[in-house]
Amino acid sequence: MPDKIFLHELHFKKPAGTSRGILYTKPSWIFSYELPNGLIAQTEFPIIPGLSPEFIDRTQYESKLNFFLNEVRPMILSWSATDFFTNASFLDLIAKWRDYPSFIFGLEVLMLAIKAKGSNILFDTPFTRQENTIPINGLVWMGTLAEMRSQALEKIAAGFQTVKLKIGALDWPEELRLLQELRANAPHLTIRVDANGAFQRSEVLDKLKKLSDLRIHSIEQPIAANQQEAMREVCALSPLPIALDEELIGCFDKADRAALLDKIKPQYIILKPTLLGGFKSCEEWIELAKARSIGWWITSALESNLGLNAIAQWTYNLEPHSFQGLGTGGLFTNNIEAPLEVDSGYLKFNPKLNWNLNF
Repeated sequence: MPDKIFLHELHFKKPAGTSRGILYTKPSWIFSYELPNGLIAQTEFPIIPGLSPEFIDRTQYESKLNFFLNEVRPMILSWSATDFFTNASFLDLIAKWRDYPSFIFGLEVLMLAIKAKGSNILFDTPFTRQENTIPINGLVWMGTLAEMRSQALEKIAAGFQTVKLKIGALDWPEELRLLQELRANAPHLTIRVDANGAFQRSEVLDKLKKLSDLRIHSIEQPIAANQQEAMREVCALSPLPIALDEELIGCFDKADRAALLDKIKPQYIILKPTLLGGFKSCEEWIELAKARSIGWWITSALESNLGLNAIAQWTYNLEPHSFQGLGTGGLFTNNIEAPLEVDSGYLKFNPKLNWNLNF
C-alpha cells in the first residue's frame, strides 16, 4: 500500500484535567511507511494543544508535517542502512527541524521500526523478552475532591508504590486535605505532585512547606515556565525537591540547556521525548543532568500506545532507577491495541496481547 498519514483522535475516558485546563480529546497523526519487502513500519506524531511548541492549529500542523515527510521520504531507506543517529545528513535534518520536536520523535520511531523490519519490538531487551518490567507511578488526574480521592485509593489498591497527583486547579485547602488523608492512609506511599506551573511566586514557598510536612517526594513545575530567576529562587529556598518539566520545552541548544540547569539548579528534570525533540535530545538532557547530580525520570505526553511502546522500550535501555511516568495507555477509549499492560504498578510487555494497527 502507499505511504499514508492520518489523524487519530484519542478520546479520554474521563475529562483530563490539569491546571492548564481540561482535555476531552487529543490528536495524534499516524504515519505508515511501506518497506521494499511489503512490510509496514509505523510511527506517531503526537501533540498536546497549548503545550507542544510547534502546534498552532491542526491545519497548520498537518501542512507542516506533510512538508516535513516529503523532505525526508527520499532519504529514509539510505538512513536505515546506517547507524542513523550518527549519520551526518540525518543529524543535519534534525538540526533544521529542531523547533518541531514531535516531528523528530516521530522520525526516530519510524527509523527504529524500519531497522526492526516493521516490528514493534524496537529494542531486544529483557523488557521486550518479558524478563523484566518498568516501575511506574500511578497518575491521579484532576477532578472533584471525591474523584481524586477515589483515583488515588484505586491506585494504592492496585499495588502502586508511587502515585502522582495533578494539583493547582482545585481550592488549595481541599487539595491539601486530600494529600493529608492520603498520607494518613498510606504512610509509606511515595507521593509526587505536579502543579503544571499553577502556583504564584508570592505563595509558592508557603505551599511547598505544607507539602514538605506531608513528606511529598517532589513537585513538578510549581510556578509557570520562563521565569528562570524566580524558579532559581524557589529551588534554592524550597524544603521540597523541585522537578522541572515545562521549563525544558523549547530549549534545544546544548549550551542553553547547560546554562538553564546551572542557573536554576533543580533537584530533578522530567523528560518527555515528544515535547523535547526525541530520544537523543532527551539523552543529551540526561548527560547534562548526571554531570550536575540532578535526578531525572521519563514520562509520556499522552501518546497513543504506538508512541508509548517506543518510549517504554527506550526508557528501559536507560536503566532507570526510579518510578517512571509511563502509565497513560489506559486513559483513552480508543487507544491502539498493543502488548503493553500495567500490573501492580509495573509496566509489562506482554506479547500475548496483540497489536491492532490496521487503520
